[in-house]
Amino acid sequence: MTAPEKQTLGFQAEVKQLLQLMIHSLYSNKEIFLRELISNASDASDKLRFEAINNDALYGNDHELKIKVGFDKAARTITISDNGIGMSRDETISHLGTIAKSGTKEFFGKLSGDQQKDAALIGQFGVGFYSGFIIADKITVETRRAGLDASEGVRWESGGEGDYSIEQIEKTGRGTDIILHLREGEDEFLSSWKLKSIIRKYSDHISLPIVMQKEEYDEEKKETVLRDETETVNQASALWARSKSEITPEQYDEFYKHVSHDFQSPLTYTHNRVEGRSEYTQLLYIPAKAPFDLWDRNKRGGLKLYVKRVFIMDDAEQLMPTYLRMVKGVIDSADLPLNVSREILQESRDVRVIREGSTKRVIGMLEELANADEQEKKDKYATFWTEFGQVLKEGIGEDAANKDRLAKLLRFASTANDNDEQTVSLEQFLARAKEGQDKIYYVTADNYVAAKNSPHLEIFRKKGVEVLLLTDRVDEWMLSFLTEFDGKELVSVAKGGLDLGALEDEAEKKEHEETQTSYQDLVGKMKEALADKAKDVRVTFRLTDSPACLVADENELSGNLLRMLKAAGQNAPESKPILEINPDHPLVQRLKAEDVASSFADWANILFDQALLAEGGSLADPASFVKRLNELLLSAK
Repeated sequence: MTAPEKQTLGFQAEVKQLLQLMIHSLYSNKEIFLRELISNASDASDKLRFEAINNDALYGNDHELKIKVGFDKAARTITISDNGIGMSRDETISHLGTIAKSGTKEFFGKLSGDQQKDAALIGQFGVGFYSGFIIADKITVETRRAGLDASEGVRWESGGEGDYSIEQIEKTGRGTDIILHLREGEDEFLSSWKLKSIIRKYSDHISLPIVMQKEEYDEEKKETVLRDETETVNQASALWARSKSEITPEQYDEFYKHVSHDFQSPLTYTHNRVEGRSEYTQLLYIPAKAPFDLWDRNKRGGLKLYVKRVFIMDDAEQLMPTYLRMVKGVIDSADLPLNVSREILQESRDVRVIREGSTKRVIGMLEELANADEQEKKDKYATFWTEFGQVLKEGIGEDAANKDRLAKLLRFASTANDNDEQTVSLEQFLARAKEGQDKIYYVTADNYVAAKNSPHLEIFRKKGVEVLLLTDRVDEWMLSFLTEFDGKELVSVAKGGLDLGALEDEAEKKEHEETQTSYQDLVGKMKEALADKAKDVRVTFRLTDSPACLVADENELSGNLLRMLKAAGQNAPESKPILEINPDHPLVQRLKAEDVASSFADWANILFDQALLAEGGSLADPASFVKRLNELLLSAK
């Protein structure tokens, strides 16, 4: 069969955009190119180990996996080589010419033009190969996939502009060689000392040996020359397998960047060896910044699974619940079989034990930050909540075993604060509750301003009772699982009748009963006028400034949840709200006292529509509302 001739192909549009961002946004930290390319070489070796579990022939006569870094001053090139899995022609085009990632459009939509912020996002996107163009104006890749003939090698080459060339070559060994042709002014990297210092700084944790040619001083030439002999530059042992006392914070940070492709340091981490019914090591990190694809619940988790230090799979979602999908790191089991598959993981008792133990460990990490006295740890938890709070709330409905611990980690905005920051815990809420208060009150809305200005809060402000302001989309769903905390019921101020319990004295109760009796006729007429809109009409004492408000029946969906379902294209159940009127408001008193039979239905509809607008709803017939309002304004005395 004749080998295909050299072809020139165009980059995917997103790759072109990314290359420009790489070169300009990451230029201030050029040396990370070596970290990224060594990390990729390490991953390629891990993948070979995994595939070779069932096919040892992939190793051929070369079982010693390693990464080699070298340079050529005369040619002005740096070469990073591995003898890992390698790539076929199709894989080379797929991996180096396109970005086949879910969320690509969202990723580019988040780029702001701020180089520092964009650099962090680029790191999260995990496209480290392209970082080579920071220092190179041309990159040549020569690769051959394990198991293919030497004649099926591939050479890929690009100047980082709009296209690349690809051709079939003869390559004796499997794996990948990446040759960086340096830009003008980047000769500082053509130094053994410089490259070794970068490797020791960023890649010391890599479990494979990273080798370079040894150097010696030649007395005759009066210069340093390279010898044929090589030396291992890094420690070449799995970082998670080392004793914690041997690992520096900087090494923990760099390992995190290796497994997560994040350019920022993690928020916190935990490193433990677990013994007992199942034996495993866990090194788990919580990022400081949410990744661009955090809301993709179908995205696999961020944990790498090893068995006896042999890489098994990326993104082992069975090891961590979905609501902790932000967690990155490594789990190394001593009990699982080397040929374990995703299907076997789902049924494994040992995996369930690891999942439960790791979940508890992450929650413990968060509790340590949330309950700390030190301001630095408190600030870290505030950062975590800002970035991942909405995702953690999913755990209330998904993890019954840890629901009580998770509930203590929740944070909310509240009427006790003057801003929209979610800083109030349920424990804090109860600690400053009014004497006799036996409920935790909350209101839900589309946004903070709507929640803060909700008419349902008026009586609570008058009595100085704190109310939680819930505005995240996940809140309504979460509240269907979180119905009480520490024996106190969570109650929506916009559902059911108002029951302030001991917060209302006997004189108030008696006055309310008398008022309700005197408004019976008005209520009856309004029910008749609003029969097609309102399930019921009743007098309320929850309002002090507004003439009316809408509430949902005790066992029905709130107006906010119904609007969310409809906006998401879901089939929301048909239900009518209850209209509550304020007997102390001049509009309601006028409606009761005056003979307005001719316009009574218009007034009743205006009150209903105003109440709907006040809670963030939209009118079914805005034109009729405007017409009624104008007619009533013109007829007003």
